[in-house]
Amino acid sequence: MKAMNALDAAVGRSALEPTLAELVRLRASQINGCAYCIDMHSRDALACGETERRIFGLPAWRETPFFTERERAALALTESMTRLSDGAVSDEVYAAAAAQFSDNELSDLIWAIAVINTWNRLGAAAHPWPLD
Repeated sequence: MKAMNALDAAVGRSALEPTLAELVRLRASQINGCAYCIDMHSRDALACGETERRIFGLPAWRETPFFTERERAALALTESMTRLSDGAVSDEVYAAAAAQFSDNELSDLIWAIAVINTWNRLGAAAHPWPLD
């Protein structure tokens, strides 16, 4: 747990905008069905200044006008990395993200996605309940 907390803290110090990082964490958690993480990252997103409308629209982000191209690229990469059973991240998804993020930011984004997916898998095993 200490190693995961340290990795999470390192990702938390990344150059990614806090609201973008929370959208990524929330979207991966939605896909993975981690109620604890959905609750936590919804609250964290609101605390960072995210709007309820965008949080509610996140599962259908492709069908809304609420998200920027940068956010769309991050969400597409998040979904692709989270749903690896559908196949590897496509060149198109990677290229779209690379066009929106610097090399360092893209690396930070990939790590953020990897870490939240690891937390979701730990949650799937431990079954934590959302906090009151």
